[in-house]
Amino acid sequence: MTEYKLSASLEEHEDDVRGVIFPHSSFFLSASRDATVRVWKLLSHNPPKYDCSISSHGSAFINAITYLPPSSEYPDGLVISGGKDTIIEVRQPGKPPEDNAEALLLGHSHNVCALDVCASGGFVVSGSWDGSARLWRIGKWECEALLEGHEGSVWCVLAYDSNTIITGCADKLIRIFDTRGKFSHTIKGSTDVVRALCRVPLDHPSGADFASAGNDGVIRLWKLNGRQIGELVGHENFIYSLVSSLNGELVSSGEDRTVRIWRGNQCIQTITHPAISVWGVAACLENGDIVSGASDRKVRVFSRDSGRQAEPEAIQNFENSVKSSSIPQQQVDDVNKEKLHGPEFLQQKSGTKEGQVVMIREPDGSVSAHQWSQGSQSWMNVGTVVDAVGSSGKKTSYAGKDYDYVFDVDIEDGKPPLKMPYNLSQNPYEAATTFIADNELPVTYLEQVANFIVTNTQGATIGQASQEPAGADPWGSGAYRPGQTGPTPSPSHKSKSRSRVLPQTTYLSIKTANLRTVRKKIEELNEHLIQEGSKGFSLDKELLADLEAMIQPLEESLSSTPSSNSALTTGIPLVFHILTSWPPSHRLPALDLLRLLATATPALAEYRTSSSTNVIDILASSGFDDKDRENNVLLSVRACGNLFNTTPGRTLADNDYDKIHQLVKGSSAGTTNRNLSIAVATLYLNYAVLLNSSSHSSLPSSIDRGLTLLDDLISLVSTAKDSEAAYRGLVAVGTLLGLGEEVQEAAKGVYDLAGALGKVESAVKELRIKGVVEEIRGILN
Repeated sequence: MTEYKLSASLEEHEDDVRGVIFPHSSFFLSASRDATVRVWKLLSHNPPKYDCSISSHGSAFINAITYLPPSSEYPDGLVISGGKDTIIEVRQPGKPPEDNAEALLLGHSHNVCALDVCASGGFVVSGSWDGSARLWRIGKWECEALLEGHEGSVWCVLAYDSNTIITGCADKLIRIFDTRGKFSHTIKGSTDVVRALCRVPLDHPSGADFASAGNDGVIRLWKLNGRQIGELVGHENFIYSLVSSLNGELVSSGEDRTVRIWRGNQCIQTITHPAISVWGVAACLENGDIVSGASDRKVRVFSRDSGRQAEPEAIQNFENSVKSSSIPQQQVDDVNKEKLHGPEFLQQKSGTKEGQVVMIREPDGSVSAHQWSQGSQSWMNVGTVVDAVGSSGKKTSYAGKDYDYVFDVDIEDGKPPLKMPYNLSQNPYEAATTFIADNELPVTYLEQVANFIVTNTQGATIGQASQEPAGADPWGSGAYRPGQTGPTPSPSHKSKSRSRVLPQTTYLSIKTANLRTVRKKIEELNEHLIQEGSKGFSLDKELLADLEAMIQPLEESLSSTPSSNSALTTGIPLVFHILTSWPPSHRLPALDLLRLLATATPALAEYRTSSSTNVIDILASSGFDDKDRENNVLLSVRACGNLFNTTPGRTLADNDYDKIHQLVKGSSAGTTNRNLSIAVATLYLNYAVLLNSSSHSSLPSSIDRGLTLLDDLISLVSTAKDSEAAYRGLVAVGTLLGLGEEVQEAAKGVYDLAGALGKVESAVKELRIKGVVEEIRGILN
């Protein structure tokens, strides 16, 4: 059988492509950490060309996707996606992202990392870092069964048939449930985290029912009763994705940069990618083509049919990009240059199996990797081995191996810190997962440890090392749910011993955003206004030029100190114009720009219109007032919190305290939106820092404001179910207690702070919560 060759290489995503699905030969779908789901429609076959449209904007990275086939009610089918914001979104693929979703499935308390659908059974099944899987009934869109008993993240789920669900877990076990949620039995045998599941084709020679794969790099073939009947060995690192394809084959992808095609128990082709990870792979059961999504932000289609393959030049460019890619040394076995073969080996020796890799010492002293292709009976150059920090990075030894970093992670007072080795070539979330598993820590620590790694390795990267963006704040419209909130007041894992966090003395801001997406969305909405006959409200060429001119300096200011760049000042009237003249449904991207301007430049706080309107007035009439669009309220609260990043902003927030407090309290009362709760807690924490500063703490107004905020914050932490909102609220409370005895006595006698502390301890069981609660009790006593 002919080999797969590149059909198309597609570049629209702005971050890792985390999931792909290929439901029909005319289109496929991809999900990314850029917070979008994209639909790729085939326009022509020879050469293959695709049109890309955004189906969904999320609030944080999306890494799970599935598809419900067409029905009479939904002739285009339904796209179902989930990710870090814990919400599963159900959408018609043909509708614009600003339209409302068909359904939002709420129930998971942590990142949704797996989805599958059984159309015949009428259900969707999901898996999450919260250690559970859930069955959702199609049409009702309600959780009908909770699949419990896992002792780690549920990394993969398989709706095997209309009565059977299979889950794979970080605890190395596979579990079988029925569709009522009743547990049947456990399948043991995997030696590491189980990450991928798929049905085995009926005509597969093994006779297996399903296959699993994961961190041990082995694909295992199983009967439903738990009997293992085969292993497929070839991957050299974690396997992330596993699917059945046409002709009874299996296709897998993983951290070793490859997609592998398996026939029977043999790997018959290895497709190496110029990326660190190939996160996802999917197969079209109509024509046999496959699609991959990788850490280099690209989606690639491969085909065996020469009529659907790319032009020879494009195929050669792909092969050249693989050849020129860098391979971190940590991804290969220890390399002793003196014992390596020279280039002549490649001419003298053939490989023994598909995908075999040999290291070659080049004449210039470098080390290149070559992979054997059984189909072409030749060695293919797949990259150059490089040191993880480039060439001269200093290494740290741990357990007999060298690492770029070895962190001390302080988990519990009175006990020595745990050692966490880390190389820049690793994915922070995978390193954190391994660390938690090795030390038998709660899975709830995973995101904190991963964020700790990202924070403490900023500025040090290797090649295209795949990292979770720390605090990414991608955005959309319609069902937009801005979710990430930036750094926490005090990380719960430190490279040194845990220190006290109270009182907080620095202001927090929420800076991260995808400005290119924001600009693009404003331009799209502007075009809609023109087409709808509202050209009088639209942006002319001069204003669009102002928008373009402000993007780069705004990006630069967000990553450094606030700036008075003239392009930012010029952009303020543009943003005000959108917020005061465009309909509420179109304001979201402008509110996001306003949020960023608040922290990036002092000019926003100082700006006044001809009628003396300031930014708080604009937010009051064009953000806080739109209670039907909670995301507009959310961004308004974030903008107020970001004002504290500049001196003029703090002055404005101080002077307009009563107005801001009334707006925030009135628009967020009773909210169940975790992101809005976090934003409110962040704003109040900034006010607490301001009131506790030397210039304010002695003022009578500081006590009055402190008592008002204390009342609101105690109510917030008493009812908080989200750990981040609870933590920030508690830090704000502890900081306010620094205002003195009057506030402390009110906290004990009037507001029942002791009762609130007990409630939050019971609801949110994290060490950082326990630590700050103990500090507050110490202040009160």
